[in-house]
Amino acid sequence: MQAGDRLEDNWALRFATLEADRLGKPLIIHHGLGPSDPLSNDRSHTYILEGAAELAARAADAGYHYQCWLRPTPDDPGGAIDALAARAALIVTDDLPTAGVNARTARVAERVPCRVVRVESWCIVPAATFAKSEYAARTIRPKLAKLRDLSLTPVDDRPPRKSVSAALARSIDLPLLDVANADIPATVARCAIDHAVPASHIAGGYSHAAERLDAFVADGLRGYDERRKEPSDDDGSSRLSPYLHYGHIAAAEVARAVLRAGPKAQAEAFLDEMLTWRELAFNFCTHDRHYDKLRSLPDWVVASMRKHTHDTRETTYTLAQLEAGETHDALWNAGQRELAATGVMHNAVRMLWGKSVLLWTNTYATALRHLLHLNNKYALDGFDPNSYANILWCFGKFDRPFAERPVWGTIRPMSLARAREKFDADAYIARWT
Repeated sequence: MQAGDRLEDNWALRFATLEADRLGKPLIIHHGLGPSDPLSNDRSHTYILEGAAELAARAADAGYHYQCWLRPTPDDPGGAIDALAARAALIVTDDLPTAGVNARTARVAERVPCRVVRVESWCIVPAATFAKSEYAARTIRPKLAKLRDLSLTPVDDRPPRKSVSAALARSIDLPLLDVANADIPATVARCAIDHAVPASHIAGGYSHAAERLDAFVADGLRGYDERRKEPSDDDGSSRLSPYLHYGHIAAAEVARAVLRAGPKAQAEAFLDEMLTWRELAFNFCTHDRHYDKLRSLPDWVVASMRKHTHDTRETTYTLAQLEAGETHDALWNAGQRELAATGVMHNAVRMLWGKSVLLWTNTYATALRHLLHLNNKYALDGFDPNSYANILWCFGKFDRPFAERPVWGTIRPMSLARAREKFDADAYIARWT
């Protein structure tokens, strides 16, 4: 379990269950967490372990054998997957092109003695349906629409027929974490990770995701197409991105709930954001291994950047200044402070946040590097396909050329000053200053 940290609507778990039954074998759900990522911090570790604590309790009630393995420091023994693989008939894991998931799986597959299968549970419409990279939302939208209802057909989940015996469980010689009863802050404190990024007030786990979804469909869908543009309206957007990123809730479950609740126009507006743009992002990261580099941008953007690379920037900031929210613009600083404090940022501000950094760095490559660092370090949806697509959109991905301007070139411009005409920027600034 590397990316879809849930039991419901989990196609990797469904496939593993079918294979376990076909082979007459028991199934172990193995969930590991280590310090290998240089941007691992208290925020991400806490969120993952909160979800794991729920999983441990809920898996036992549902008839699954779940185990959590924590490697606190690089000096602690590794090799958990290899030890399990030595005895396994098959490994099934998540398919995710970012966050190092597929690369890690490939390394495992090269060295273990059993078959390894990746199964994607991130999208509503299976990503492998589309064999090539889609150019824009308008090209993938009608293709998704044709398959949406079929893909949302509910499936009854059940545990494998053969359970894990007590003898087998005892024979797994790994230092497993009793995560359901663990003191999570104390557990995180002993991990060799970045302790300067604090845990978020947003708690991880399926129950919290379901609670947030219920609140959104009860109130947030009312006037969604307008309310989602207002950062000061806490209930005007779903705020489900962290839960979707870590797989604590499935996009399919969210979509079904939204369609049931309606009203239809508002439900469709929300699903266009969650289905079209989110799955376009997965398509992009799946088919372009340079999803985190400028070379993934369209030719017209590359030409524009080449032409304007030496344009004079009115002001520039270091990464440290950006990270501390110390720019000349109060709205941008407020957005960065919200991200640093909570792990989330309202999307209306996030677009402005990303676009502004293009103007405040000496090169476009530096701007991209800074944005990816800030997002992946602080955001609860860091390293997500959606994050990469949204940041590259700020540079022209999935967009069209606009009138030429200094520095911007033909990339779509956005103005922090004009944002005040679109939403209550002063209220947002006051909240995060």
